[in-house]
Amino acid sequence: MALNLIKQITVLGQRSLIRNSLYARFSKLYEPDYLETGKSKVPLMPTVNIQIRSYDYPVLEKYQEYIHKLADIIQVDIDDSWAMPPEEFKVQRYKGKTTVIAATYNFKLYERNIQISEISSIKCSALIRILEAILPQGVNLNVDVFSPELDKKRYVPDKELLDLKSTLDTLKSNK
Repeated sequence: MALNLIKQITVLGQRSLIRNSLYARFSKLYEPDYLETGKSKVPLMPTVNIQIRSYDYPVLEKYQEYIHKLADIIQVDIDDSWAMPPEEFKVQRYKGKTTVIAATYNFKLYERNIQISEISSIKCSALIRILEAILPQGVNLNVDVFSPELDKKRYVPDKELLDLKSTLDTLKSNK
């Protein structure tokens, strides 16, 4: 009698073990497929900003064109690209041991920004290595995480609009 009871308990225990293992094995069977397809197995980078700067305008434009072609080849979507207003520098060269100016040079530093988002870390590292390998002489390359401050620098303020707003504020304060 005790032996029969032990056999029944072990059979019930085995059935529950089998049931639990089957449940664990087939529990993913009923999950919708679209939940798994949207996830990437390779980690994605945050929005990346590629900044190129140079004193030579045509070289900079050609390099930006090449970056766009390379992104198309490796199937990376470029979200946005824009040009910043050039920075102007005035350099004066003096004659030896005097304050007399020997020559004056005017330079313009041109800048282009390319914004890429949702790029896999593998494609990003490959893209950066290729861009460094083909970097033309005189062009500076900077790859960084995109910041909203850079987006604010992008827009040139309208002087007339700012003047009108300030006069409107002074009129409101006088009332």
